[in-house]
Amino acid sequence: MSLNASSLQRAVEVFRASFGTSPEIVTVAPGRVNLIGEHTDYNEGFVLPIAVDRYLCVAARGRNDRTVKIVAADLNDSDEFGLDNVQRDEEANWRNYPRGVAWVIQQNGIELKGIDAVVASDIPIGAGLSSSAAIEVGFALTFLHFVQVDVPRPTLAQWCQLAEHKFAGVQCGIMDQMIALLGKENHALLLDCRDLSHQLVPLPSGIAFVVADTGVPRTLAASEYNIRRRQCEEAVRWLSETLGRPLKSLRDVTIEELGQVFNEMPEPIRRRARHVVTENNRVLDFQQAMREGALKRAGYLLLASHASLRDDYEVSCRELDAMVNALMSVDGVYGARLTGAGFGGACLAMVREDALARVLEEVPKRYAEELGQNAPEPNLFAVRVSDGAWVESL
Repeated sequence: MSLNASSLQRAVEVFRASFGTSPEIVTVAPGRVNLIGEHTDYNEGFVLPIAVDRYLCVAARGRNDRTVKIVAADLNDSDEFGLDNVQRDEEANWRNYPRGVAWVIQQNGIELKGIDAVVASDIPIGAGLSSSAAIEVGFALTFLHFVQVDVPRPTLAQWCQLAEHKFAGVQCGIMDQMIALLGKENHALLLDCRDLSHQLVPLPSGIAFVVADTGVPRTLAASEYNIRRRQCEEAVRWLSETLGRPLKSLRDVTIEELGQVFNEMPEPIRRRARHVVTENNRVLDFQQAMREGALKRAGYLLLASHASLRDDYEVSCRELDAMVNALMSVDGVYGARLTGAGFGGACLAMVREDALARVLEEVPKRYAEELGQNAPEPNLFAVRVSDGAWVESL
């Protein structure tokens, strides 16, 4: 477990300053990057995320009552609530993540104890590394530690997802919580979003992963995301009727079946369906390529994923395309694609480890050249593949 000490130290220091004593534990929850499998999760498909070495830390001490006091070190904000009647907070949405988690755990028959806690994070907000799942998982493990209850991690992932639905009002998939809890150093997690079955996929040595934030906020993501979900549901209805059998989701359609009816299928739902069906196949091919160390093939699959997201799912933008071009123009980059919902945000690249320094230096210049004047300021950083969340006693 390679832990960047900064957020852990900050959580402990702010705890001492805020509560006049030392914390008993620090819970560490990682951010995540999805290697491949984009917009497949809500279509009951496959995804392949990694946990990364950007962390959210919760420093905490148990209390003898049912009060929860939380200080958010990075936001200069705090929260206090009672465990007897946990309510949503209408003022600051970050407060709804710990509250939602406490509510869900207690709905499942586990009576919690109060805590004093400080949360600090070095997961960049808005780069698509899922700081929201990290705060849910961090507080879930913290609350459970102080009542000495062990919940199976896939179950806990579902509880955290429910907390986000009910309290934060975000209809997220299950991937982020699963990888934050089940990640393993130097492994990706192949997750079937239909039944939550999962397996660890060992990653070959000699590669590095780079997150390249375009500097463009994901403004359209929420509204367009909902439109894409509706289009996928429409595609399922059309295909069920045309193929003459009940389909639960696009997961149930093969490439061959889609090919047979593709020309009759209306736009844009035929291209939306083609993305999801081919992307599921790419996830399975990519994880096999990783197991075999077939890096060129894996790189090709990343590029094919980006092309499909750009042309068939239409969730890319000028800056994301420019970033992929800039990344691919540097020797030693195997492949790159947009990661996350799209319409801004970040790209992911798989690079040769010995090319990492060159990639980080060259790509920002080439990105600026691609876009010309007024190019946004990008932010590139390498990520290491980390373990899932853990609790450290101090």
